Amino acid sequence: MNPLATRISTTFKELRKARGWSLDIASQKTGVSKAMLGQIERGESSPTIATLWKIASGFDVSFSSFVDEEAPVPSTHTHRTPALQQIHADDDTINVMSLFPYDKTLGFEMFMIELLPGCTHLSPAHQEGVVEHIVPVQGTLEILIGDTWHKVACHEGLRFSASQPHGYRNLSQGTVLFHDIIHYTLPSI
Repeated sequence: MNPLATRISTTFKELRKARGWSLDIASQKTGVSKAMLGQIERGESSPTIATLWKIASGFDVSFSSFVDEEAPVPSTHTHRTPALQQIHADDDTINVMSLFPYDKTLGFEMFMIELLPGCTHLSPAHQEGVVEHIVPVQGTLEILIGDTWHKVACHEGLRFSASQPHGYRNLSQGTVLFHDIIHYTLPSI
């Protein structure tokens, strides 16, 4: 099992046991099938990005809690940024790098996301109160909010409520890179 799949499996198992949830309850809370959750927990399957967001939302935790170690206290430690990584084999046109894992004190996490040409990624709604701040650093990105796609050019920004289904797409022939800052307003995260 690759290190990322191991981290996701271990984190899921720890969260489920800490809450005293059966796989049935975890399935009800996340909207992910019991069979899939069992495969993830046993390390037999890695979730897609969309499935991992459903799990994070159902458990009221940050996305980065599954893909990165918890952020150290900002004043005493530094965070070393890993490389872009593919979360799941089916997500072969989107790669994610955790720039700053979730920080409880600041209530945010930050990612660099790479969309290869032709990529469309639809994301389920996150927890209530979650806000995303998107800033493309290479190329032009389109973001789906509600029923409308919004073009966001390099070095522009768009902020929106992520507690609704949303999406990202790259209709160009080049790679799009963007920063995704996710702000959590819920104290339970």
